[in-house]
Amino acid sequence: MATVLSVSGSPSATSRTAGLLRHLDRRLAAQGHEVIPLDVRTLPAEALLGADFRHPAIAEATGLFARADGVVVGTPVYKAAYSGLLKSLLDLLPQYALAGKTVLPLATGGTTAHVLAIDYALRPVLTSMGAAHVVQGWFTLDKDIEVGDDGVLTVAPGAAGALDQVVDRFSDALGGRTARPAAVGRAA
Repeated sequence: MATVLSVSGSPSATSRTAGLLRHLDRRLAAQGHEVIPLDVRTLPAEALLGADFRHPAIAEATGLFARADGVVVGTPVYKAAYSGLLKSLLDLLPQYALAGKTVLPLATGGTTAHVLAIDYALRPVLTSMGAAHVVQGWFTLDKDIEVGDDGVLTVAPGAAGALDQVVDRFSDALGGRTARPAAVGRAA
């Protein structure tokens, strides 16, 4: 199966976006894909903000993109655009870092007013980086994602079903699935 890099562009350690990505990672892994999580917030700020292409952590992240067959890019939406943290990383990658790759853009936010950020802010950047196929992205409202005190992520039923379909289409675009999991984790 495919190798999938799952990139969280959230600056928060308690991010709903990162939690949602890790939830979706489990679904992809259950379908037979190798999933590699990357939380951009764990990369050194001085390397990201100083555009230090040669920093070992940036070189390692670049290598993860090169190794991946598919990339899931998740971001919270701030001021109708993807996060500045994600932009910092994308700016450091080679121009065609996504060449030949299938990409799934995902976003989270507090209002449906931000839903177009995927198609008008994120998709053009991913396409310009050479993605072979940017599948239909998905926006999830913050209120539909809950992280309990025990760390368990719960996704509202309507959102969970839609996300499963989006992830399954991404998996199919990567070359199929070995299994169709009914549910991964707990969805309310």
